Amino acid sequence: MDVRIARRLVGLASLLVAVACLTVPAAANAQAPKPPESVPSKPESFTISGEQALRTADAHPVVAEMTASHGRLTTAIQVTDDTLWQVGYSADGTEVAQVKVDGFTGDVTEAWTGYQVAWPMARGYEGQFGHVLNAPYVWIPLALVFLIGLFDFSRPLRIAHLDLLVLLSFGISQAFFNDGEIGLSVPLAYPPLLYLFARMLWIGARGNRSGLRPSLPWRWIGIAAVVLIAFRITINIADSGVIDVGYAGTIGADRITHGETVWGEGEFPDDNRFGDTYGPANYYAYVPFELALPWSGTWDELASAHAAAIAFDLATVLGLFVCGLRLARGEAGRRLGTLLAFAWLAYPYTAFALQANSNDSLLAAVLAWSLALFARPAARGALLAAAVLTKFAPLALAPLYAAGDRSLLRGGWRPLLLFAAGFAALAAILLAAPAIDPGLSTFFDRTVASQVDRTSPFSVWGQVDDVQWLQTGVFVAVALFAAALAFLPSRRSVVQVAALSAAVLLGLQLAVDHWFYLYIPWFLPGLFVALLARVRDPSAG
Repeated sequence: MDVRIARRLVGLASLLVAVACLTVPAAANAQAPKPPESVPSKPESFTISGEQALRTADAHPVVAEMTASHGRLTTAIQVTDDTLWQVGYSADGTEVAQVKVDGFTGDVTEAWTGYQVAWPMARGYEGQFGHVLNAPYVWIPLALVFLIGLFDFSRPLRIAHLDLLVLLSFGISQAFFNDGEIGLSVPLAYPPLLYLFARMLWIGARGNRSGLRPSLPWRWIGIAAVVLIAFRITINIADSGVIDVGYAGTIGADRITHGETVWGEGEFPDDNRFGDTYGPANYYAYVPFELALPWSGTWDELASAHAAAIAFDLATVLGLFVCGLRLARGEAGRRLGTLLAFAWLAYPYTAFALQANSNDSLLAAVLAWSLALFARPAARGALLAAAVLTKFAPLALAPLYAAGDRSLLRGGWRPLLLFAAGFAALAAILLAAPAIDPGLSTFFDRTVASQVDRTSPFSVWGQVDDVQWLQTGVFVAVALFAAALAFLPSRRSVVQVAALSAAVLLGLQLAVDHWFYLYIPWFLPGLFVALLARVRDPSAG
């Protein structure tokens, strides 16, 4: 080869290499996250500055992954939890990745993408829900107490025993939730929901002639129930936390006692900005406890929320016991009431709600008492109004409760009018305050509308794209089913009503955008009555 040609080729190659060396870093820098507008000063206790934390976070693989998906990301950094730098990465105004860097060691402690950026409850943080209840040495024995206490050893192959196992199978879903695997935990909750819906529909249509007949003497079960009450209160006081739901109840009660409005933009503190999403009955229920144990103004131990949750739990137990007394006479009633109370106390997910100090047991208590007093139309109307204005889902029970033990075509007008009067009277009392301030329009926007508009990854509808049509179909089917209960079946016992009420609430939970284990107690009063009672007389009680 000619020497001059060779020199030219070498020179061209050198030029190409130089250009590559200049352009590759430029291309890489073009994809590097955009630095934040400002970086907080390093806290005195930290050894790692914000700039150092940014460099560490920028180098994490999740940032490269999101950059490949979304292009150049914008960055924001803040100090959180007193020990960590939190770096958020956004695309088109939406945070798509979050990295936390230890302020002392400089190590990455957490890195999140997808649902787990916006939903910390999806990250599987230890102690977020349940606390000591999640320990296998607590959960497994409690599940066994529930199963053995209600088991009929003389007829082990009864389908009702499968019902008990399905109720416990929510634990499979929760195991994945506790590991932060909501892509598995969410769909695994639907098989038990579907099964229980079908079972309650079956019992609601045909009745339950035998009911569960536990082999253990009912007086032993009664002793176990007393022990369980002591156990639940002990672990609540010793090791439980108040989630935002109980915190919201405390704040709302404090505002009521100080003559301030509950609902409206900016009425709640920044650490619970949407705490005004519940109905007035919820906040009024917290008032006695907040008066006895006043709120400090911060999200601390919230003793009043603990006291309220324990009281709601005990009110449910008492309501179920009274329901048993009214469904049967004499010793049979005491036996049924004891079994219903035991079922509630032994079932792990009622303890789960108590450990969260949420308001879900309040709803269960109102519904338990509505079944206990179902034979009185005005009372069940008022109690349904209280349930609806605690959380709005029980409105779906209105056709069933309005009809009572007979179809509206056969029941006559008097029971319907009494039900309507009871419902309207209590609803008017509870809505008086929000109607005056801030007005029903604002109240509706902050409660019903905000819940309807909420999106969530804690349902299959929130995790799967392009299934809005199917969700709408499920919701319409549930609505038609609930409306049909005003007319079918033409006569129904309280046991059938209990089963149908559970079916309605289960159907609604299958259709909503957001579902969580705390919602299980909503349908339990009706479900336990349906499984344990053997009364077929519609006029019982």
